[in-house]
Amino acid sequence: MSSRRILLVDDDDGIREVTRVSLETTMGWQVLTASSGDEALRLAGEEGLSAILLDVMMPDMDGAETFARLREREESRDIPVVLLTAKTQKADLANYAEMGVAGTVQKPFDPLSLGREVADALGWED
Repeated sequence: MSSRRILLVDDDDGIREVTRVSLETTMGWQVLTASSGDEALRLAGEEGLSAILLDVMMPDMDGAETFARLREREESRDIPVVLLTAKTQKADLANYAEMGVAGTVQKPFDPLSLGREVADALGWED
């Protein structure tokens, strides 16, 4: 069993559940979930988070604002973030790279290959 702990942030209940089950089943990662940017900020201080998988399009506080706030806090500024998004035009990807995220995973995704995509985005070998 992997010791990786991922915080998954997505406002869609169905996507959260499919993503959680996918990452736990295919990669053996422990997945914490948050349904909003505010909840993500509360959970980001959890001990031992390996990465955050963050939806871009969310109501109230979107992924970009959530990411910026995560970077402002000492307890979360060094946690790598992968964006989960349907917005993957060249300009979007350039903006994400400028923000300083570790990578992006395109929605919709294949649940069977999602874990490998996230690991690749993070540069994880295992």
